[in-house]
Amino acid sequence: MKKYKVEGHEPSLLPEGYEFDLVWSDEFDGKELDRTKWDYRMHMMNRRHYAWSENGVELDGKSNAVFKIFEEDGRIVSSQLQTGYNYMDAPIKETTCFGGEKLQWNLGKLRDNLYTKKYGYFECRCRLQQMEGWWSAFWVQSPIIGASNDPGMTGTELDIMESFHPGQVTPHNAITGGYGQDLVQIRVGGREKEKALDPAVFHTFGLLWDENGYTFYVNGVEDGHIDQYVSHIPEFILISTEVLGYRKEGKNYRPEALDAARAGDTFLVDYVRVFDIKK
Repeated sequence: MKKYKVEGHEPSLLPEGYEFDLVWSDEFDGKELDRTKWDYRMHMMNRRHYAWSENGVELDGKSNAVFKIFEEDGRIVSSQLQTGYNYMDAPIKETTCFGGEKLQWNLGKLRDNLYTKKYGYFECRCRLQQMEGWWSAFWVQSPIIGASNDPGMTGTELDIMESFHPGQVTPHNAITGGYGQDLVQIRVGGREKEKALDPAVFHTFGLLWDENGYTFYVNGVEDGHIDQYVSHIPEFILISTEVLGYRKEGKNYRPEALDAARAGDTFLVDYVRVFDIKK
């Protein structure tokens, strides 16, 4: 592990044996989220998800993005940020073409990505949520995952950090083939157990992605490698929080294992950085 200094901020913890260039970052300075870098994810698989809000992220003036779990319109909600869009997420609108024929693919309106990257080192420094009832994640996603059975052509979901319980992170995942009959998934080194981390302090999570595979890092220490389902296309970044129970149908879902006392908890993100690997 070697440190990469960023003036006025915590250093990055980069893998040894490589040279890197910082090519994209958000230090979450100031008091307003940079909407040229991030958009809110509000839809998944053609549907609006009512446990996701556009009001759940604030900057605290101390270079942190603060993700909140809170009550909005009678529901417990939180937010997801993304730098791009999956082509299957947007809702479908009935469309006519070819002189008025109701003939269309089951796709919503396509949007231009804000930022995508192929290969490199992706890093996030964050403090995990403190209470049960919701979970957090840092990951990258293909805009066209599942459009073919070749992950090199259509990409792979890479779960760099997922925390379903305070102070615990799950094994890193690679998922490809879309989210249906062709879905395939692999975890690093077959590791099944969650890793315990101190929930009171910040931790750094990284992904080294090159043409040979994916290597994951926690606090600058290698934490597993996957050499299957290697994506060779640019992908976008997500920072997620999700309320347990959010996949229930309709507007009137009731989140699981959650009550009003948990509203007010936070998940903090200090920075997100992307580095090119120098050749």
